[in-house]
Amino acid sequence: MANGKNLVIVESPAKAKTIGKYLGPDYKVTASMGHLRDLPKSTLGVDIDAGFIPDYQPVKGREETIRELEKAAKASSRVYLATDPDREGEAISWHLKELLHIPDDQVYRVTFNEITKRVVSESIKHPRPIDQDLVDAQQARRILDRIVGYKLSPLLWTKLKYGLSAGRVQSVATRLVVDREEEIRAFVPEEYWNLEARVRHSSGTAFNAKYFGVNGKKTELHSAQDVDAVERDVKGAPFVVDSVKRKDTKRSPAPPFITSTLQQEASRKLNMTPRRTMALAQQLYEGVDIEGEGTVGLITYMRTDSLRLSEEALAAAGPLIRSRYGDAYYPGSPRRFKNKSSAQDAHEAIRPSVPELTPERVRGSLQAEQYKLYRLIWNRFIASQMESAVYDSVTMDIVSAGHTFRSSYQALKFPGFTAVYEEGRDEENDERQLELPVLKEGEEVKLLELIREQKFTQPPTRYTEATLIREMEETGIGRPSTYAPTISTILDREYVVKDGKYLKPTPLGQVVTALMKERFADIVSPGFTANMEATLDSVEKGERPWQQVLGEFYGGFSKSLSEAETALAGEHIKIPDEVTEEICPECGRKLVVRSGRYGRFLACPGYPECTFTKPIVIEMPGKCPKCGSRILKRTSKNGYTYYACERRECGFMTWDVPVQDNCPECGHTMFKKSGRGFNKPFCINEKCSRFVPEDKRGYRRRSAGTGEEPGKTGEETAAAEEKKPTAKKPAGRKTGAKKPAGTRKKSGAES
Repeated sequence: MANGKNLVIVESPAKAKTIGKYLGPDYKVTASMGHLRDLPKSTLGVDIDAGFIPDYQPVKGREETIRELEKAAKASSRVYLATDPDREGEAISWHLKELLHIPDDQVYRVTFNEITKRVVSESIKHPRPIDQDLVDAQQARRILDRIVGYKLSPLLWTKLKYGLSAGRVQSVATRLVVDREEEIRAFVPEEYWNLEARVRHSSGTAFNAKYFGVNGKKTELHSAQDVDAVERDVKGAPFVVDSVKRKDTKRSPAPPFITSTLQQEASRKLNMTPRRTMALAQQLYEGVDIEGEGTVGLITYMRTDSLRLSEEALAAAGPLIRSRYGDAYYPGSPRRFKNKSSAQDAHEAIRPSVPELTPERVRGSLQAEQYKLYRLIWNRFIASQMESAVYDSVTMDIVSAGHTFRSSYQALKFPGFTAVYEEGRDEENDERQLELPVLKEGEEVKLLELIREQKFTQPPTRYTEATLIREMEETGIGRPSTYAPTISTILDREYVVKDGKYLKPTPLGQVVTALMKERFADIVSPGFTANMEATLDSVEKGERPWQQVLGEFYGGFSKSLSEAETALAGEHIKIPDEVTEEICPECGRKLVVRSGRYGRFLACPGYPECTFTKPIVIEMPGKCPKCGSRILKRTSKNGYTYYACERRECGFMTWDVPVQDNCPECGHTMFKKSGRGFNKPFCINEKCSRFVPEDKRGYRRRSAGTGEEPGKTGEETAAAEEKKPTAKKPAGRKTGAKKPAGTRKKSGAES
């Protein structure tokens, strides 16, 4: 067959490069660079009265690409449309067929769950027609979001502020963040008390046992009087070991990644945003040049909600685990995981395409972030097929005057999958367990002291990007392809901002959400949105016509829109200022948060009479050890977090995190190692007897030539492998700077 007789169209040049190497000279592989046909930007582009007929237009600025593809398609006897294997990819293929006027008998649809030579070759041999049900499901979503965005946004412009936008999924995500903030504000703390008995065994070993309850039943201590009563009862009474239970407990590994769990874990462990995670995953999926291997698609398709693994992948995992970790680390047969009932199961779970390509084999060919994400995916997959971890668990009950005090301890007996990978947690527990002495039932221990502590229940924590994705998944809001862009949208439009790692609604987000809840309850209802996703799934399965779904939605939506316009006629809703506690040094007013071309900043509300502005900074606890000024949290141009004196001329900076505690010896602010978990504070004053040199502060050094830390495997090296830039004197931020030029960038009208 002559060169160019078979045309393969994919979305990206990277994907084209990888597939082209696999298919050889009989195929010409080219990229469309994404969508070439879409709804127009300037108008609604949907004829609602005619039955929701879309007015698709060629994307402006893409004329040259369209001409080149048209020419290539006409010169080819077969055109293979190899866009991504999801609804949007199917729609892109359909748009390409229509736009390029490819005859039905010349167009072939192929998909690749992984871009390896075997899968690409097999897929080309077994093409299929374009799946119109998938296309219709995507059309329904696109038009639905267009109607909501283009019909609601003008209402927000006239009643709130020009440039605002409302979207179907983004509005619900914003509501989740706003509702959580309202829960926190309305939270009323309740008092409770912890009581611990410090006891000593005859061997001389002392340990603590927590108060459990009365007569073997769990009892809460709600007041100081409750604690007083327990103390009176046990005063002078013996403390006797009532029971000692020792057993092996097993912990099974987490399943391989799906889209939502990959985004959550990358946020927790790698501090990556969902948007960045998906961009890197796309690169790994499409193909990377690996030394000695050529161009390889390193992972399977990354937009999936399925936990299914191919038999080939399961078969490859066993020998790899045995050879790498030993026979004891493989359970003897593959582990298979059950999908949630809502999972579409269109693709496999996210896994390495070729498990034998270990992270250390490909490290030299990958960028730092690509390597970290690939290692995360590889470790999670391998761990999912490993033996359970085994713990030696001891629970001891000590009884005095009918009151039970309980102490427990758990020690790792066999690491199993934890030798490779442990799942991250959203909230770290710094509590340490101490080993218990060997005691027998009936033995008496001596009470040394009773330790009482007043506590109060805490409000729910704000969402992080990871926990918001988990909430969206659990409530059925959105689908794997929408989690990352939804969060990016509500952050870009400043309905929500990040306060550290937590998401906090702005006054704008709160006002918009309040209006939506009042006038468009369905649009911002998590239940309604989840049902709509299920309805779109039914369109994909061919169970419902897409235009009928849109018609059912539009009737109620149109009525709510008309009622809102009537009720709000002549009304303009003021967005309250976000007032801070910082005082304007020029006029004494409290500074407020404003948004401009370069982001959020502090400004005097007295503008134009007072024009004072300053950048937003995060003040850390403690004082600068050089001059006593404030320590501010800053971010370098490469995205690294460091801590520096607010005075530029001072020059103090450090990667270590300042803490509330002062050194008991010299009184200077103490610091701790950055990273998760319990990190012991240390003193950095070289003249202090408690001074801890930098190489002894807990940052582990990598072994020469290996890139791994001695005695550690898998994810344990992640924090230390974060290459830090040279600790040069950071450029300080000028306070009292002129107001940033320009106004906030306008947002579009669509989700």
